[in-house]
Amino acid sequence: MNSNSQIPTFKGIITPMITPMLNEDELDLKGLEKLINHIIAGGVHGVFILGTTGESTSLPYPMRHRLIEETCAMVNKRVPVLVGITDTAVSESLRLADTAEQCCASALVAAPPYYFNLGQPELIEYYEYLADRISLPMFLYNMPSHTKINIEPETVKKLSEHTNIIGLKDSSGNTAYFNKLLYRMRDNKDFSFFVGPEEITAETVLLGGSGGVNGGSNMFPKLYVKLYEAAVAGDIEKVKQLHSVVMEISSEIYNLGRFGSSYLKGLKCALGLLGICNDYMSAPLHRFKKEEKDRLALNLQNIQNKLS
Repeated sequence: MNSNSQIPTFKGIITPMITPMLNEDELDLKGLEKLINHIIAGGVHGVFILGTTGESTSLPYPMRHRLIEETCAMVNKRVPVLVGITDTAVSESLRLADTAEQCCASALVAAPPYYFNLGQPELIEYYEYLADRISLPMFLYNMPSHTKINIEPETVKKLSEHTNIIGLKDSSGNTAYFNKLLYRMRDNKDFSFFVGPEEITAETVLLGGSGGVNGGSNMFPKLYVKLYEAAVAGDIEKVKQLHSVVMEISSEIYNLGRFGSSYLKGLKCALGLLGICNDYMSAPLHRFKKEEKDRLALNLQNIQNKLS
């Protein structure tokens, strides 16, 4: 296991990278390289692959391992690479962790297994079992809308005692929960707290959070980096200005049509329209049809005009 002196500090904007694909079994490697270079050029502080935004649970296992290999090689240590290892089978999580270690990734991210509704004592047992068998540092991933399990503050406190567990990414969108976490962990300054929903990133950074794992930074990385920097500096007027654009992205890109997956459809469609990568989505999800795509193109142009 790692000693605390060996564990890097994570903060800032970490991009939860989409997975560019040509079809169900083939990565869009040209698009992947273009996306990675685009994100890093925008100044982000890290990339996170095989998360929700990366459609991880829909990808075949060979593609997941290939994505780790290709991403780590293309990033080439320019920024930290965080790798999602969430699975219902711990053996598959550990195989992904092994690939991540072999490819020199920086950290792992694991949500609770999403079939059995584990109680908090069982959740502690699960994470400790996992953390005992990995060599890279690991983030807990709170995603109750998808896993049906909320990682309670007391559970986070207990798990933070494990050397390999160094932080948490919260995608619940529950600011009361997040503030309870910050308060409960106020004496552990080395434990990192990130939020997923970009609509609350500035707020949580102002209150002491480490940063955001924001899907919009796939499209406009500089915007989210500037938002984070303004929040760290306490520049409220700048935060308000940039937050307004982030909210427009949320409204006009992520909420088209009556789809449970509108966020992902909109994000991938926008990246396709920007000429960065393919917008193919792994089943059971499917990309936007012409009507939504045409509407999104107009919305995207309006946002680009504001950022130019």
